[in-house]
Amino acid sequence: MNDIDQAKQALREKVWRRLIDGGGAPADSYGKIPGFYGTENTAEMLAGQDFWQRATTVKANPDWAQLAVRVRALKDGKRVYMAVPRMASLEPFYLLDPESLPLPPEEAAEKKGAAQVARRLGVESMEPIDVVVCGSVAVNRSGARIGKGAGYSDLEVALLIEAGLVTDQTVIVAPVHALQVVEEDIPETEHDFSVDYIVTPDEVIPCGNRRRPRGLVWSDLTAEKIEAIPVLAQQQRQGRA
Repeated sequence: MNDIDQAKQALREKVWRRLIDGGGAPADSYGKIPGFYGTENTAEMLAGQDFWQRATTVKANPDWAQLAVRVRALKDGKRVYMAVPRMASLEPFYLLDPESLPLPPEEAAEKKGAAQVARRLGVESMEPIDVVVCGSVAVNRSGARIGKGAGYSDLEVALLIEAGLVTDQTVIVAPVHALQVVEEDIPETEHDFSVDYIVTPDEVIPCGNRRRPRGLVWSDLTAEKIEAIPVLAQQQRQGRA
């Protein structure tokens, strides 16, 4: 583990402990994208924003912490792209279309429900994305963020940027508990992206230091990671790496 990775992991450990000890999330949130208390309020705060009301397509992680936002998006008539867990498919995104859901939004937006009823799509079959909702462990007011360390959010966004589906017009948001908003600098590398807004149960914080990769940073990917994610392995075999 290099110095940057060590610094990120130390910050994760600090925030997980602070969040749990401070009553912001249950104890089983440790080591995960925290399922913090107040997720429904973050969904309400987000739904009040102009950029959300204009949006027709939303991409979200499959974590429990973003469930309330996924449900709200479907209730608001938005098409939701939800990452297949661990991107373990050549078609690594689910499409939840509120016009054709056979389950209530609360069930369809769960991982189990999406696996049952959603269509799986590759990026070539997707529409441009208006809002990206990313799971985070910690974020600061400049918009720098870290997840739990697996790197899937970064890969999903990079893949969508390469496909022209996440553009300069796309708004990236991090719904988190206030205890996850830190004052410290968060180390950033070439593959990291920043968020445009932090949304807590009590406020929306605009972030002014936008950072986005140009696409996949192959030099940061191990052979094991590439082989474990079918769409990356396919691109490498096709000579696109």
